[in-house]
Amino acid sequence: MSQNNTPNQSRRQDAQDILPDSARVSTTSHSSQDDDASDHHKKDNMTHSHTLQHSHTPENNDTDIHTHSHADDHIKATEDLDNDDLPEEISEEDKETIKKVAGDDNLSQAKSYASILVEQVIHAKETFERSLGSLFTSAFTAGLEIGISFFVILSAFALLNDVLPSRYAMVLSSLLYPIGFIIVVIGQSLLFTEQTSLLSLPVLNKIEPLHKLLRLWGIVIAGNIVGGCLFAALMIGLGLHMHLFTDHAIDAYAEHILGFEWWVIFGSAVLAGWMMGVAAWLVTSARDTLSRIVLVSIITGSIGFLGLHHSIVGNIEVFSALLYGNTVSLWHYLIFLIIVLVGNTVGGVVFVAVLKNRTFLFEIERVKEQAAEARAEVDRRRF
Repeated sequence: MSQNNTPNQSRRQDAQDILPDSARVSTTSHSSQDDDASDHHKKDNMTHSHTLQHSHTPENNDTDIHTHSHADDHIKATEDLDNDDLPEEISEEDKETIKKVAGDDNLSQAKSYASILVEQVIHAKETFERSLGSLFTSAFTAGLEIGISFFVILSAFALLNDVLPSRYAMVLSSLLYPIGFIIVVIGQSLLFTEQTSLLSLPVLNKIEPLHKLLRLWGIVIAGNIVGGCLFAALMIGLGLHMHLFTDHAIDAYAEHILGFEWWVIFGSAVLAGWMMGVAAWLVTSARDTLSRIVLVSIITGSIGFLGLHHSIVGNIEVFSALLYGNTVSLWHYLIFLIIVLVGNTVGGVVFVAVLKNRTFLFEIERVKEQAAEARAEVDRRRF
């Protein structure tokens, strides 16, 4: 275990040798890296707080083991890429180009576009490798935690409704929407709308098959819905007995969610899924917890303020009315859930994952063209 030349270091050195010198110069220039800066950055990453444990953890030498804590051994995913992290169909030259583009060596600046995307792909790949029990438990936990938003919102609405017109009371109370999302995101539980675009990235890049993605989505959705329904049955009932709100408040919120044509609900769900995909992207781009909390609050607070349809929170809102209200039937609940789930999926996958992944591929092609031009320039100078 205590060797000076680790397997990952050897693989990265082999990958460096694949590209001609001119190509390496071009890609290094693109990501503003030189050898000295790279060596310095690798040392800095050992103590940087926003790091990610990679599935292929590099082995450290004896000095590193004694001088760094377990938490400091986490190396940023985009700085520890090896060829095994990328699809086999990609050529060795393309793999090296991707690793160069994904390099992120300046901690004082925002993360690079490629760095964010590659880090998300690695996160998603690790999720694919988790056991079914772990996935369901995490998703179930997220379903419970997201219910806290509705519990607080409903309590605030009942209180404000006594002093303000119902419409204003509902809008103001909806500003508390981010509470459950902050708990889920910072706690790293699996929420379907947050994970929709994230989990599709390995499939778009041909790292994982489609059937595994569909199975994974099914497990996360089932866990979120079961957890949300259990929260509604227990906690919303508790709130009624505590006189925090009434069944009329529950019906009012259900009407606020269901009082539209199906195509309006679908369009609203697409926009909500899009915004949640953007939130997942921005959370990955953030370097510290406080920034993540602010970003999640802004995005999810906007969803609540606008009254957009979020499948997991909406499940709790409508299921609560099914149990304790007087206006929602089982049929209305099921149709609503299906429409919103499909809408959220379309918004997260199409408008975030597909477009951002496509942009990344265009960036790779541009870097390859620069490398080819650099090689041609070197050849001209030689002759």
